Amino acid sequence: MRHPSILSCGEMLWDLFLDGPRFGGAPANFACHAALNGGRVAMLSAVGHDIRGREATAILQCFGVDTSLVQAISDAPTGAVSVSVDAAGKPTFEIHADAAWDQIAWTPALEARLTDVDAIYFGTLGKRGAASRATIRRALAVARSRGILRVLDVNLRRPFFDAALIRESVAEASVLKLSDDELDQVLAACGITRGKGPRESLHALLVHFNLDLVALTRGAAGALLVSRTEVIDQPGIPTVVRDTVGAGDSFTATLVVGLLRGDSLQTIARVACETAASVCTYAGALPDAPAPGAA
Repeated sequence: MRHPSILSCGEMLWDLFLDGPRFGGAPANFACHAALNGGRVAMLSAVGHDIRGREATAILQCFGVDTSLVQAISDAPTGAVSVSVDAAGKPTFEIHADAAWDQIAWTPALEARLTDVDAIYFGTLGKRGAASRATIRRALAVARSRGILRVLDVNLRRPFFDAALIRESVAEASVLKLSDDELDQVLAACGITRGKGPRESLHALLVHFNLDLVALTRGAAGALLVSRTEVIDQPGIPTVVRDTVGAGDSFTATLVVGLLRGDSLQTIARVACETAASVCTYAGALPDAPAPGAA
């Protein structure tokens, strides 16, 4: 499978840094990086009837992402997040409420697209709004019935999650990706006792939810991948960090494309960590957009 078809669901927004706005949102970042990795990617989201919405859609298109499923909402603005970055390059977020991406609706076009995808990506934050949560739930149910890969990238942003949302989301997935900062909260929400080490904890999640794969990112320490037959402990890739915004999204994009292409878990883990390390060397989640027609 050379160019796998992927649907990315959830928020697209602007990260408002002190030095200016940058396009973002984990599903949007994922979509761009998956397209850069050779995926045929469509984005399911919503923007407002505003300049930020038009610019966000144009950026996705520059990266080769299909935006035909991005909905325009007349009574809500394009999403935004106030971001601050500490001395170690680690970001903190203040997510603005009542954004357009909270109102993603089920449409005939979405239903038709689900007949031609190899994987569907979603996160916990994208299900913040009731309308979007219902739409993403329905898409995942269709994907499950058709044996489509369902990838959850946990994205815990207070106050927009609770234990029930975490459990529901993990249960909908076939592949789970989370960070070491999120592991304890996910285990607690799922009623799973932490193991002696992360390997045991990931295996417990794998078994409890009948997952195909669990991937844990560990920042500079690399990543740990646990499947039904393998455990891959990938060391971190040394790099000079400017900021870590979007590194996890690029890791997940590389992981998903690699899985769909049938690459070995060892290769996937190494390339995903290399990709995430490269993202840490520049400001923001995305490299400069390709020239029109180059993606």
